[in-house]
Amino acid sequence: MTAARGDLPGRVVTETALTERVRADRAAGRTIAFANGCFDVLHVGHARYLAGAAALADRLVVAVNDDAAVAALKGAGRPVQPAADRAELVAGFAVVDYVVVFAEPTADRLLSLIEPDVHCKGPDYTVDTVPERGTVRAYGGRTVIVGGDKTHSTRDLVARIRTP
Repeated sequence: MTAARGDLPGRVVTETALTERVRADRAAGRTIAFANGCFDVLHVGHARYLAGAAALADRLVVAVNDDAAVAALKGAGRPVQPAADRAELVAGFAVVDYVVVFAEPTADRLLSLIEPDVHCKGPDYTVDTVPERGTVRAYGGRTVIVGGDKTHSTRDLVARIRTP
């Protein structure tokens, strides 16, 4: 890992800035890991997922689903927090280098755009159930499941908060 992690200004970036930074990182010989998700109400499972992803490369890109995508994926009442806030919270993790918000239901387009060395998904998936696995395989990357056991979920946490 590099000493720059955690010291980068403006870690929540546009797609254009992300592609420029990834290009510069690659030119410097750095490897890229990619993680994505809703990150609606952060919990220890998210911390473990991001730490596991960051351990696999020199730079970690995290793609956060926008509000419409979260509502479509998770249903009524979600997201709890707007995308800009969720992105800023994720950027606060020291292991995260770049955060970008995206609108599609899967990260296929972003993966094709930056072609990270490794695409990381959490323990609610297996390598065979990752929606983007074909895209990653097509450009020569690898898909890895990180973050330990699936013992935490935002859905359960939100339900506990909402139950008197």
